[in-house]
Amino acid sequence: MNISASIVGVSVGPLACVVDARWLMAYSAALGERDPHCYDTGRPEGVVAHALFPVCYEWPLVLALRERAGLRALDARVVHAQHDLLLHRPLRAGEMLSVSSRIVGAVRRAPGALIVARHEARDADGEPVSTTVQGSLYRGVELQEGHGSPEDPPAVERNLIEAGTIAVSATLAHVYTECARIWNPIHTDLAYARAAGLPGTILHGTATLALAVSALLQARAARQEQVRRVRCRFGATVPMPATLALLAHHEAATSSFEVVRADGARAIARGTIDLV
Repeated sequence: MNISASIVGVSVGPLACVVDARWLMAYSAALGERDPHCYDTGRPEGVVAHALFPVCYEWPLVLALRERAGLRALDARVVHAQHDLLLHRPLRAGEMLSVSSRIVGAVRRAPGALIVARHEARDADGEPVSTTVQGSLYRGVELQEGHGSPEDPPAVERNLIEAGTIAVSATLAHVYTECARIWNPIHTDLAYARAAGLPGTILHGTATLALAVSALLQARAARQEQVRRVRCRFGATVPMPATLALLAHHEAATSSFEVVRADGARAIARGTIDLV
């Protein structure tokens, strides 16, 4: 199987999306978020959005982009490889967003073809709300020729220390799927996951990342609204149930972090979170 770099430039959108309070609260609840402001519909400013919530309204664009680029037949081969989210400002409950996506890079990697997409969300005034550069690795797929090069997340500080643990329940992928409105059968359909070569279903990479963000903010006594940028590479898959170790190094307004499985494999590497 192969992919042509001619897919670079393929785009979809803009699609309209309403960020309603019910969706925001469900996403936070799926992650066990403890900040009461994430559920307080009486706040004049509305409920607080989890920093990773943009992955929810970006998902329909991810699927549409794969369809337009002719990649849907390779869905069982694709894994989330890297993520770079920039929040231009906090989300507001009830606002209407316009979301667009474009393939901006195709790079050869040893395990397969890395396809890089850029997702942009703007508000009713046309002002940017969130921008995500997402790398998806198509395992065992050959890229005919490269086009563009993604920016790697920065190297993580090597003096990371244990900052806590992250408990992943046996049913988290099902709960996250419904609350985030992100349905990918590799996370909840056992037969599909096994047919894709996995021993069982695995947790969404974005769920692992969101759990890490929440744990880091709690450790720093910081709020979701303070998150400006989140970057990472995804590595080892996360089975369910699992207990993950969170390693971190805090300096000024930036935290470097990794998420490690019990066997020492890194589920998340080169993680950084920038606060304002």
